[in-house]
Amino acid sequence: MSQASEAIRQLLEDKFHPEFIQIEDESWKHAGHAGVRESGGGHFLIQIKASELNGLSRILRHRKVMQALKPLFPTTIHAASIKAEGTESTQL
Repeated sequence: MSQASEAIRQLLEDKFHPEFIQIEDESWKHAGHAGVRESGGGHFLIQIKASELNGLSRILRHRKVMQALKPLFPTTIHAASIKAEGTESTQL
């Protein structure tokens, strides 16, 4: 696991204590894209399932995760795709 992926994992585990978390570094798909060179951050797919996200709309779950990751933008993260669910969900 890359240092960036580990930093993302640590932030999300500290904030949400997730039942499930998976982080995929997809930066290789975006090599050379504008913005990536300037910021130095990567592209990540983040899947998380946590009780703190129970009862929230998809938008609110996404906002909570993005807020937790805010310290890592733009130097560690350039872009993130997020799949966030509460523990009552059967998805992910």
